[in-house]
Amino acid sequence: MSTPAVTVNTLFEGYKDLLELKWLTGKESAERLITPEDGNTTSVSYIGHLNFIHPHSIQVLGASELDYLKGLGKNTLSDSLAHLFSDNTAMVVIALGLTPPKELIHAAKKNHTALFTSTLPSNKLIGHVNYFLDKLLAEKLIIHGVFMDVAGIGVLLTGESSVGKSELALELITRGHRLVADDAPEFTRVSPITLRGSCPELLRDFLEVRGLGVLNVRAMFGDSAIKLTKNLRLIINLVPTGTLKPAEIDRLQGTQKYRHLLEVEVPEIQLPIAPGRNIAVLIEAAARNHTLYYNGYNAAEDFIERQRKKLEQNNP
Repeated sequence: MSTPAVTVNTLFEGYKDLLELKWLTGKESAERLITPEDGNTTSVSYIGHLNFIHPHSIQVLGASELDYLKGLGKNTLSDSLAHLFSDNTAMVVIALGLTPPKELIHAAKKNHTALFTSTLPSNKLIGHVNYFLDKLLAEKLIIHGVFMDVAGIGVLLTGESSVGKSELALELITRGHRLVADDAPEFTRVSPITLRGSCPELLRDFLEVRGLGVLNVRAMFGDSAIKLTKNLRLIINLVPTGTLKPAEIDRLQGTQKYRHLLEVEVPEIQLPIAPGRNIAVLIEAAARNHTLYYNGYNAAEDFIERQRKKLEQNNP
């Protein structure tokens, strides 16, 4: 699990066009961290309007803030700019394409702090940057397995090495399902209850199958066989027959339990594999059954209720 560091240059190069950023001065501070070095991002205010009491990493100045600074006396302005360009400030952005006063530009140069202008209004700028930073700073987790889009839901196939995950993925692809990532899918928490999976760029489109080597799924099956991202809804752990004890298998509910990943609870099924079992069909059935369950239908409960009603009819 990792939380990447975000520098001034990371934000600028990644989103300069969307944020309409123009660099005025302070390029020597391009590698200054917007996030703290210890990785503790919970107590950090990333961006906001001008604030001297609890300074943000990114200070945004709109028309009101510039008018306030222009109305200060010489000494007060000097003190205010010293607070603005303190070590706590990674960068300063002037909104609406306004022209900053020369004193502000001089202070930015003196303190080697990045100073930008943007044509966006301050509220929109703050909203966009918060969204982009949340995306950049989201916790990520890499899990060994094959991540697939099966019957419209994200299914992660896990299991010991050589258990047959890639061969199963290949069969599912031939049945019309889509590959997201093989071997090292990367998951990011995008909401308190949702994990989104994707494939590292170097591995994208490729599937390693023992005996065949590395296959390019997109080249073999077309663009429709690949899905770039998908929300994780179900984990299916492939285990050899005999691994699970009979007492661990509920005849009605199966072997479903939950796995906690990045503080998100994900349903997990232990699926025994053995020669002669059509695992691809079982995976499809598990995915479709999970969709029914997600939409409020539980086959086991339906079956139990049907038996109860039958007993009541026979014993009025």
